[in-house]
Amino acid sequence: MFFLTNFQGELAALGVAFLWALTSIVYSKLGKKIPPLLMNLSKGGIAIALIIFTILLSGQQLLPSINVIPFILLVLSGAVGIGIGDTAYFSALNRLGARRTLLLKTLGPPFAAIVSVVFLKEQLSYTAWIGILLTVLGIAWVISERATSATSTNKQLYPGIGFALLSAFTDALGAVFSRAALTDTNVTPLWSAMVRLIGGALILLFWLMLERKPVGIPVKELRSGKLLGIIALCAFLSTYLGFWLQQISLKFTTAGVAKSLGATSPLFVIPITFFLGDVVSTRAILGVLVAVAGVGLLFIYR
Repeated sequence: MFFLTNFQGELAALGVAFLWALTSIVYSKLGKKIPPLLMNLSKGGIAIALIIFTILLSGQQLLPSINVIPFILLVLSGAVGIGIGDTAYFSALNRLGARRTLLLKTLGPPFAAIVSVVFLKEQLSYTAWIGILLTVLGIAWVISERATSATSTNKQLYPGIGFALLSAFTDALGAVFSRAALTDTNVTPLWSAMVRLIGGALILLFWLMLERKPVGIPVKELRSGKLLGIIALCAFLSTYLGFWLQQISLKFTTAGVAKSLGATSPLFVIPITFFLGDVVSTRAILGVLVAVAGVGLLFIYR
């Protein structure tokens, strides 16, 4: 009970890390059949419906009073972090796989720290900068490991790295926006998660309009009941439950701590992929440990 009461933000962040590790493996398999933009919109739409149902079932206000600025920040957080960030994330998964993509996502906390320095005028200690350097070196060490699979060829590797970096940066930017909004409001984490998801869905719909793709007509890939069931389950775990836990972590702890613990997904994904038959080298394990240690160093001595 002590940990649940005093470390609910930290425990929620660890829960997010585990759920993202688990669902990332499934999303990387689904990516062979469903394009990233459609995948993101589908899981977001399912999660929004689940959250609205939960809010109504719990008797909470669907439209609580909130100032304009925090509301806009939450919408922007979703548009940037979910709409753009998750689409880039799914694109990276298709090219790099879950393990490398999640490793590159550990750059999210250093990006969040740098964004906070620029926009919120926060200060970083020398130790924190060393933590950022360790994170970058750990990731570079793993990514530079000699590729042995067809999905790791340069044709897939470099675009995948680019998408993963874009996802990490936009996710960090979204977290800073969300933290700024939540510190000045009394809205529930569940409601704020819904607003973020709606912001992400709006930017995705606008994106589809720019590409002149018919939104209202079901595409061939989504006509399979089995695929829809898998997407719904992943949406429940990663987007519905995951974003709820993420908002709890941002509500009850600092953005830096929340992002640091959320960045431990690579530690969870290694045993999962190993159990599924993936070959994990000692270099990959050590690189992940160095990167995650760098993230911890960044925020423990911030």
